[in-house]
Amino acid sequence: MTAYLKRLLSSLAAYQVADVVSKLIAVLLLPVYTRYIAPAGYGVVELLANGVIFVSIVVRFGMIEAFLRFYFSDQDQLRRDALARRAIGFLLVASTVAAAILAGLAGPLSRLVLGHRDSKTFLVAVLGLWSFTNLELAYGLLRVDERLRVYATASLGNVGLTIAASVVLVVGFRDGARGLLLANYGASTVVLVALWWTMRGRLLARRAPAERISMLLRFGLPTVPAEASVYALSIVDRYYIYHDRSPMLAGLYSIAVKLAGAVAFIVRAFQYAWPPLAYSVRDDAEASRLYGLVTTYYLLVSGWVVAALALLGRWVLRLLTAHAYLGAYRALPWVALGWALYGLWVVFLVVAGRARVTTRNFPASLAGLAANVVLLVVLVPSAGIAGAGIALCGAYVVMLAVMHLLTRGAFAVAFEWRRLTQLGLVLGGVAAVGDALLPTRGVAGFLTRAAALAAMPAVLYVTGFAHPQELRQLRALLGRATRIVVSPARSGS
Repeated sequence: MTAYLKRLLSSLAAYQVADVVSKLIAVLLLPVYTRYIAPAGYGVVELLANGVIFVSIVVRFGMIEAFLRFYFSDQDQLRRDALARRAIGFLLVASTVAAAILAGLAGPLSRLVLGHRDSKTFLVAVLGLWSFTNLELAYGLLRVDERLRVYATASLGNVGLTIAASVVLVVGFRDGARGLLLANYGASTVVLVALWWTMRGRLLARRAPAERISMLLRFGLPTVPAEASVYALSIVDRYYIYHDRSPMLAGLYSIAVKLAGAVAFIVRAFQYAWPPLAYSVRDDAEASRLYGLVTTYYLLVSGWVVAALALLGRWVLRLLTAHAYLGAYRALPWVALGWALYGLWVVFLVVAGRARVTTRNFPASLAGLAANVVLLVVLVPSAGIAGAGIALCGAYVVMLAVMHLLTRGAFAVAFEWRRLTQLGLVLGGVAAVGDALLPTRGVAGFLTRAAALAAMPAVLYVTGFAHPQELRQLRALLGRATRIVVSPARSGS
């Protein structure tokens, strides 16, 4: 079991270098962006950016998922290259046709989406749809080939170009929301073209037999409704707040989503690393135990980060955003918790995949989406953006509960219910009580809340959370770390 966990940790780190850098720099630049873009403008950015991802899920027709599935079913490199050409060609045509249609209707569609006519900003989002869709497949090709260095170079190059362009357009030219979108999607377009150029040898190579487009679509299309429903669940709140409340409140909520990226980073790393490892375990009994153990560890890490944002979110906002955005603290802990719950959905997707019952994904995701819409209508009028965050969490709980009911008969995971309950009571309880009773301003408030956060691992230890074997492994790990630190110091003296 330890070997599997080491593999998981290695995979988590492998493809997250660029994400770490991009998230760190994005957070560091928030004080700049929030001073040049008003909350209403930031609401526009998030509305269009999330719309791009949602439409992309539909436009790619499950082709990326089909490509990944069939790529590993064939060991012949020529046929793999032919499969890549076929998938890339299909997405290029599909995304170009979709972009052309949307560009032709930019005026009326911008009024429908934004509530006012802004064809230029909408056209930037159309460019984003085209570049994002094709870049996702280009990145996927690098990952299946395990070209880590090229992947990291492309990802970091994208981050660097985006930052440089956004500073010039937002700060230098004062182009606001449109400048931020153009910097993002313009950089992605440059990186996409550069990747196509580096892959030109295999993309223009001689023909070889490959899977028919019809076969790829038969595999990929059934995944679209579930994926679209899950993503719609995560963005319908921003659309509702933007149109029913105000663009300003949508901007505040979007900043909460942005700062919850600390949890989102964990989830994305888990999403990349977990499925390959989970599927590689052949013995069902061993897989059942591993799935349960990894779920516990995932919630331990992500839950502690959620607790940190719940207790210290006000100070994070004061440090990183302009004063106009401070109200985002009301939604921050709930949005962070929503991201953590989404990570559990990744666990259940693997369970469904292992049991070959992926058709059950859609009913569960649809139930979650319906719950989110109902909860938004009920909670937002009275609780504002906090109500939207609570609605998001409630929707994920419904989705996970339905998915568990639909899959437990096909493959039973040995979830550690005692420890999962313990995590909820300790992390959630200390965070909730601390946020309700401790000061919300000043040095005293920060220190007492930080102390409550630091005490959580000790409370878990005292209440018997860790297994004896885990404690032995932790002591051994700390011993090795101590020797590594002490050894150079002694040799230097």
